[in-house]
Amino acid sequence: MISDELKEIIDKIKDQGKMRFLEAATEEQISQFEKENEIQLPAQYREWLQYADGGELYLPAGVQLYGVAHKPLINIEDNDRPDDNYIIVGALSSGEPVLFKKDEEKFYIFNHESQELDDDLTYDDFVTLLNDLYDLLGIGE
Repeated sequence: MISDELKEIIDKIKDQGKMRFLEAATEEQISQFEKENEIQLPAQYREWLQYADGGELYLPAGVQLYGVAHKPLINIEDNDRPDDNYIIVGALSSGEPVLFKKDEEKFYIFNHESQELDDDLTYDDFVTLLNDLYDLLGIGE
């Protein structure tokens, strides 16, 4: 079951552009992924996966999100991150990864050019990131 807050942002995203959502992951699939990889996904991302286990938002120049049951899968060993404390869950069309820090709810965009996490591209949680995507991608301009 997804929260009203997430339903609201999903409806907003659907209204704003072309999307391709993958089939939802089950609670069992998410829990199995976490157990096998010895991680805990942020609460709102877990909730998102129960709506869409990955997909593409704001095609063609948007963001791709990864899932736990449908390809592309979250690869907890992906080297395109600041260090091993981060998990990549997606990528902008520019190739910059969308990630979270283990044991935190915050999401980040990793800037390839500077090889840093930019404070302006740090989000308190997944819903905050989703709410900012339209402007972040330059669609709202």
